[in-house]
Amino acid sequence: MNHLGLIIKREYLTKVKNKSFLIMTILSPLIMIALIAVVAYLSQLNNNKQRTINILDESGLVQDIFKSTENTTYNMLTNISLDEAINDVQENDEYGLLHISKGDGPITDYDLKTKFYSEDSPSLSIISSLENRLERRIEDLKLQSVGVDLEKIKASQTDVNIAQESFSGETSSKIGNVMKLAFGGIAGYLLFMFIIIYGNMIMRSVIEEKTSRIIEIIISSVKPVQLMLGKIIGTSLAGITQFVIWVILGGLAFSLVSSIFGIDMSQMQTPQQEMVEQAMSDPDANVKVQMLFNELTSLPIANLLIMFVLFFIGGYLLYSSLYAAIGAAVDNETDTQQFMLPILMPLILAVYVGVFTVIEDPHGTVSTVFSFIPFTSPVVMLMRIPFGVPIWQQLVSLGLLIGTFTFTVWFAAKIYRVGILMYGKKPTYKELFKWLKY
Repeated sequence: MNHLGLIIKREYLTKVKNKSFLIMTILSPLIMIALIAVVAYLSQLNNNKQRTINILDESGLVQDIFKSTENTTYNMLTNISLDEAINDVQENDEYGLLHISKGDGPITDYDLKTKFYSEDSPSLSIISSLENRLERRIEDLKLQSVGVDLEKIKASQTDVNIAQESFSGETSSKIGNVMKLAFGGIAGYLLFMFIIIYGNMIMRSVIEEKTSRIIEIIISSVKPVQLMLGKIIGTSLAGITQFVIWVILGGLAFSLVSSIFGIDMSQMQTPQQEMVEQAMSDPDANVKVQMLFNELTSLPIANLLIMFVLFFIGGYLLYSSLYAAIGAAVDNETDTQQFMLPILMPLILAVYVGVFTVIEDPHGTVSTVFSFIPFTSPVVMLMRIPFGVPIWQQLVSLGLLIGTFTFTVWFAAKIYRVGILMYGKKPTYKELFKWLKY
């Protein structure tokens, strides 16, 4: 394979010097950050909107539960009719009116009727907040009416955290399991997206050279298997270069947009922020943070990183060789559709197995079997490893993946050798099988 290095260099330089590649490499992260910034800015404007809500409480039971916040002001109305209250809201251009009246039964039943009046459809978060306040108040009143001491109820509330430990003495927790799932999910998603994006790039590159007849000159001095491997590796390196540039430019653009325009990107996740603030106000928050840190340090980081790189490379090369074979077998991208489904199905299956099976039982039969099947192991095994997979299983799975990749390269090279010189005819699966005998 004395020409392999030259082919890799040619493919890499051809990709990175391409004008469209350069433009998209620079513009893609900038466009993405610009879109995020616009959404964050609009969300920030919406979250900073001042709202005034008038409350007409005819029951007299819930007046003390509405406390004004930074962006929402609650005005309690008294000695006024409903029609007058509605007119006041409209005249003062206020956000809305919450009307609370007692039901048909005795007031001790705490059967309240509520209705919210507004010019436009109210925010879902506002309505949910009002409902939650009213629900908690009515529940407390009902408990008090039957002689229940609320302080004792609050004092009796407790959290139970079941400690988890294997028979070998290895400890874990719910927080640790969430972290493991997060790592496995991110690893599987990155591999899936990398294969889809850069596998298609390899396929289009082969089709382009085939239709331009450049391939006839190249193939006269280079073996098909060398040319195919060179394309796969060269395009992969170009993809990695593009990905690294995206990360660097994205980080810089993110920081500049936040500092120059004063946009708080975190405003896009206000509900999550509130959950975090509530969690941090918990007296046990420091304990939970310490548990999170302990779980992070207890993860097999070296094992995770090494196997992530190996399975990522193995899975990508396996599928890229099939993409190259498809590109060699057809004359245009339209004809590739009939061959794409058999390639995408194992990937999609791997993602579903990982999400719905590994999460529930990472060491179950289904998870274990699919982590050894080469076409699904790059995703499934990466999701299993954080839960403690024996090294021998990882090595066996990796060995099967490498062996299958070697066979797939041979298989794809057979199709590649014949297909790159075939023009004007869309091949069938039967013809592809015949090409393997040449």
